[in-house]
Amino acid sequence: MTSLSVEILAADAAEPITSAGNAQLGIAVLAGIAVIVLLITKFKLHAFLALTIGSLALGAFAGAPLADTIKSFTTGLGNTVAGVGVLIALGAILGKLLADSGGADQIVDTILAKASGRAMPWAMVLIASVIGLPLFFEVGIVLLIPVVLLVAKRGNYSLMRIGIPALAGLSVMHGLIPPHPGPLVAIDAVGANLGVTLALGLVVAIPTVIIAGPLFSRYAARWVDIPAPENMIPVRPSEDLEKRPGFGVTVATVLLPVVLMLVKALVDIVVDDPENGVQKVTDVIGSPLIALLAAVLVALFTLGRAAGFTKERLSTTVEKSLAPIAGVLMIVGAGGGFKQTLIDIGVGQMILEFSEDWSIPALLLAWLIAVAIRLATGSATVATISAAGLVAPLAEGMSTSHTALLVLAIGAGSLFFSHVNDAGFWLVKEYFGMTVGQTVKTWSVMETIISVVGIAFVLLLSLVL
Repeated sequence: MTSLSVEILAADAAEPITSAGNAQLGIAVLAGIAVIVLLITKFKLHAFLALTIGSLALGAFAGAPLADTIKSFTTGLGNTVAGVGVLIALGAILGKLLADSGGADQIVDTILAKASGRAMPWAMVLIASVIGLPLFFEVGIVLLIPVVLLVAKRGNYSLMRIGIPALAGLSVMHGLIPPHPGPLVAIDAVGANLGVTLALGLVVAIPTVIIAGPLFSRYAARWVDIPAPENMIPVRPSEDLEKRPGFGVTVATVLLPVVLMLVKALVDIVVDDPENGVQKVTDVIGSPLIALLAAVLVALFTLGRAAGFTKERLSTTVEKSLAPIAGVLMIVGAGGGFKQTLIDIGVGQMILEFSEDWSIPALLLAWLIAVAIRLATGSATVATISAAGLVAPLAEGMSTSHTALLVLAIGAGSLFFSHVNDAGFWLVKEYFGMTVGQTVKTWSVMETIISVVGIAFVLLLSLVL
């Protein structure tokens, strides 16, 4: 466990800032979340401001002194940004290098050249899953949609037969697999082992993405049989490049941080001796910061220089990758502040008592809370952060594997039924040229399948491990 996790757990174990009863706390939580939902949906306020105001409202409804609420919020914000801020930045740089160098296009073109007919949906889910590892969901959509539209048009496929597998691959990576912001924050909040979470996340992700992607796309294509909209096929990012990196080296670069983190997790399990020289080395190179930093430094050469980028262009690419994540960082930070406020007013203890009284398994409770917040706010990241804060006390005394499964349960819940309050819903609708009803029948149902299948596999793993 990192020193940061220890600090956070120590902070979580602190005395509640208010001694309000469970009934008042329950009302305060519902009111605080309602404020956030209203500000985001009704008043279209940015999620960062909504979470900040919601945290202050939560403290006020719970009867906590304003000064203590502010301290809780700023402490949580600081701890969260300290824990995941650099990782989000490194992930953004790696994703930008992958897109701008033509590496992403190289992966796409190579796999599509070897796939045809019935194999095409499977090729699309593979492409989306590999590319989706280092990319934010929205960036992945913008990158992959042109490919989806081109393949559907040239191969005369139903748009949903090709599009749903690609969307499923991106969505599953976004919700379940670090280094995406949601899973990283949840790992930080509940004190989970990142390597174990990554390994179990892949075990859950593979069958989930197969069911929600290629298999469900057969039905989605029957329900909504539409061609690719002509006006939405944009220019691909690498069309102005004279050369681009090779397929093998691009895939190796993208998978490098994942491999390093998995090696660390494996050595921790097999060797299990902090004084062992091999484990000391893997603990360093497999830490998220070093693994992602190594991948970025390697990518500067294997992707950037391979595409013929000058030092100046590499510098510009890195600079441009950081600007768009400012909003993500602030939302994640404010979510951490909201989480800490929840913990400090004593909601964690209330959840513990609630789960004991109702005999709801911790994993299912975590999923249900994430589902409720996702439906209300429309944001997978906000749902993950808030749910992680609420159920963090449940992780105390859990085994390493079950703590990782708690993170995955939250991640699965955060993807449930995307609808009109989710930016991703409108992004998919506009790119694919669908009506609201068609988007619900395809995209929203796909997200729900991912969520339900995901929690089913998490619960199955909890019986085995």
